[in-house]
Amino acid sequence: MSGRPPPAGVRARVPVPLALPEGTTVRGRLVTFEGLVDGREHLAVELGDPDREPPLVRLHSECLTGDVLGSERCDCGAQLAEALAQISAAGGVLLYLRQEGRGIGLYAKLDAYLLQDAGLDTYDANVALGFGADERDYTVAAQMLGALGRTSVRLLTNNPDKADQLVRLGIDVVACVPTGVHRRDANVRYLEAKARRAAHTIEVAG
Repeated sequence: MSGRPPPAGVRARVPVPLALPEGTTVRGRLVTFEGLVDGREHLAVELGDPDREPPLVRLHSECLTGDVLGSERCDCGAQLAEALAQISAAGGVLLYLRQEGRGIGLYAKLDAYLLQDAGLDTYDANVALGFGADERDYTVAAQMLGALGRTSVRLLTNNPDKADQLVRLGIDVVACVPTGVHRRDANVRYLEAKARRAAHTIEVAG
């Protein structure tokens, strides 16, 4: 999708204390929305100075295996922890987007893991299951930012597609701030595929 999406609204802001990985506790605000085009329950986490301009923003796609269970097959859990810490310090918003497995869903993502174990990379595994290599659409992210009054952002990402989609959707991305490279023995092939296939700005060698 391109062009400004239809407007969405803030449904509620809920203060929640959040324990960051380094052991500190910060006061976050969880924001729910109405009018999102896909009807899913996406969430924003406001952290730090709410008036910081431009805010540091992370679009984080849900990853149950990495975010909750600590799987080392990806870098999602480590990126989430890093983003919460950086945004808390800088002031901004984390958008937690319900699009598991680059948009294919949890069960399909686990099926893709089996195909990766048989030799396919993370993108070809999705295609072999009948999906696009990356099915994520960030229209709802632009809607959420608009509802929060955030139309100019510093984007915390190594993925150029996130910035490209937001710009097409009317969000001014004034800078891309790279995340760390969270390399593990179990995710080297995954990281290499992201750099090779989707131009992620990461250096995997190490």
